[in-house]
Amino acid sequence: MLRIIALLILVIPGLLAALGIKWMRDTLFGILHSPFPSLSLQFLGGFLLFAAGLAFIGGFILHRDRKRNKVQPRFQKKKKTP
Repeated sequence: MLRIIALLILVIPGLLAALGIKWMRDTLFGILHSPFPSLSLQFLGGFLLFAAGLAFIGGFILHRDRKRNKVQPRFQKKKKTP
């Protein structure tokens, strides 16, 4: 059950990133979708969705690999010395 929840947590940002790519592509072809008043705002919204989805998935993978000690030393968390 936990694996299904983890999969859903990764699929939803992935779908939002795909929607962002679609909006950016449609802007290049001049197709305007209803929530946007102009093509430039549609491109900006698509870029924000894509960046947010990619950042979430990347952060999730980095967090998981840090827990398993599978990252390079420069990506490991620094320990604070008192």
